[in-house]
Amino acid sequence: MNLIQKIQAPQIKSDITAFNVGDTVRVHFKIIEGKTERVQAYEGLCIAMKNGGLHKTFTVRKNSYGVGVERVFPMNSPRIEKIEVVRLGKVRRAKLYYIRTKIGKKAKIKEYIPVSSKAAAPAEQPKA
Repeated sequence: MNLIQKIQAPQIKSDITAFNVGDTVRVHFKIIEGKTERVQAYEGLCIAMKNGGLHKTFTVRKNSYGVGVERVFPMNSPRIEKIEVVRLGKVRRAKLYYIRTKIGKKAKIKEYIPVSSKAAAPAEQPKA
């Protein structure tokens, strides 16, 4: 571990919920307005993640009154209260920038439903 990694190690959050690109997430973000602080939820589709250690970021896109809004969040920011995964997405790409051009139902991502091992392999019955 070099000197830069030693300095950055205590600043990296370890309690972040694991999620991937294609998941619908709700980010609880601290907003500071003057002297008051409040937590605002931002819910949308995670379309990109950039991995860079301490500088790791993810982009969340949502439609607000018919207008697409994207916001980039630093993963290790002290302003992020928590990240909830609302819905798991089934995608085959690392970056979902093509969603920007889609409108309506075409902009939806299929939901990923994890299959348990018992349901996947039914018990074999002996032949008589």
